[in-house]
Amino acid sequence: MVTWFAGLFYLPRLFVYHAEAHDAISLERFKIMERKLYYGIMMPGLFFTIFFGLWLIHYNMSGYMKMSWMHAKLTLVALLMLYHFYLMRLQNAFKANRNTHSATFYRILNEVPILFLVAIVILVVVKP
Repeated sequence: MVTWFAGLFYLPRLFVYHAEAHDAISLERFKIMERKLYYGIMMPGLFFTIFFGLWLIHYNMSGYMKMSWMHAKLTLVALLMLYHFYLMRLQNAFKANRNTHSATFYRILNEVPILFLVAIVILVVVKP
């Protein structure tokens, strides 16, 4: 989970720098960094987060599925997965030299995982 979140925090930051870059060498370097981060760190992080999360839930499936905080947490994780795949779309746009967003857009986008992380941690700790 920590690996996945590290990627979710860092990829939009790379997008900021990529959107501000103008020389060919930097543009190609960011494409390589983004690809390695997404496929080498974020995808395995997502896979292992889902795998181990489902593994833990299966030990007390009937109990967890009665808890409203777990439904809320799983909803937030599902939305975070949508964010993850949205980042893939953005990365593909950069790869094809079709980025249409500003560095400011990516700075704002970079804050999204923080909101999810805080909400998920609160749900797990407080269990409202």
